Amino acid sequence: MFEKSNIFLWTCYIPSEYRSARATMEERLIECLKIAMEFHVTDIHFHLKTYPKESLSIEMKIEQDVRQMVPKEDDIRLFRYLMYKANLDLSDIHHPQTGRFEMEIDGQPVSLRFALVSSYHNTSGVLRILNQHSPLHIEDLTIDYDTSIWLRNITKHTSGLFVFSGPTGSGKTTTLYTILNETKGKKIFTLEDPVEVYHENYVQIQINDHQHLSYDEGIKQLMRHDPDIIMIGEIRDSQAALMAVRSALTGHLVVTSLHSQNCMSAIDRLLDLGVNMYQLKDVLIGVSNQRLFNLGAGKRCGVYEYMNRKEVAYALEHRQVSETFISLQRQLQCAVKKGYIASDCLEEYTL
Repeated sequence: MFEKSNIFLWTCYIPSEYRSARATMEERLIECLKIAMEFHVTDIHFHLKTYPKESLSIEMKIEQDVRQMVPKEDDIRLFRYLMYKANLDLSDIHHPQTGRFEMEIDGQPVSLRFALVSSYHNTSGVLRILNQHSPLHIEDLTIDYDTSIWLRNITKHTSGLFVFSGPTGSGKTTTLYTILNETKGKKIFTLEDPVEVYHENYVQIQINDHQHLSYDEGIKQLMRHDPDIIMIGEIRDSQAALMAVRSALTGHLVVTSLHSQNCMSAIDRLLDLGVNMYQLKDVLIGVSNQRLFNLGAGKRCGVYEYMNRKEVAYALEHRQVSETFISLQRQLQCAVKKGYIASDCLEEYTL
């Protein structure tokens, strides 16, 4: 049963049992996590201000709105408690730090990553919930039949490069892991910085420059183990981009993600990172771009635009999309027309 709560600074509906009776650090953290998980939030933001007086605000993005939780007396201590849980240096909040820890929420283990970065008078912390969802099937990712067919066909390839793009929070990592989860009987290796979701059936390598484990060295090591599929968590720099293409050129199936606003800009981004266009033509067999939209009743789905190999080749040669390409805008218009998503979602994307 849902009722009005003053947990946020403006009206939000949450289960009454999520309200803490006591303000201990563990209870406050569990309270934040339960609310985030109920509303499918992956990131909880903590803003620590030290001037003119010390204060902490806690925010999370729910249905496109940033909701700020009503502050409690001991919230400032919560920031230090998170640093302690993540095994960070409590004496140093002036340098970027990242750490992981696990908690049990309602009997289920939850993996968490806490990262902080500071400016002169402010420190920002982000707590990411890494594994709050059960494994999905490809049909759970989208309500569009043609898109689900395209996604499923990826698992049938034995070589080539697939790039899943979109802005932060659009579900790229979920798409990647769902596709891997649907791939049976294959040796799957991942290179990630950091590992987002641990999976017992994959060999997952975390990039660590301090231990001299770069993308280049990671690729060298995993190639000795004859992988069928290589997942590179996210392409952020030239080294990761070049390693993704290099792995695909050796005859492996490579899947990866990239921040971009559309499929065409994802291709442009790879070229900007120094990937040779002719090599990209040889290996790039699919690109997608996605957004998440609410279906109601606490459910969300992805809307995708995607390019097949012919459309990728056309885009590389002509530097524009082909006539057969169906843009995200058109995919959204179709979803609205069929009644899958509300019309304001289309307005939101257009803005």
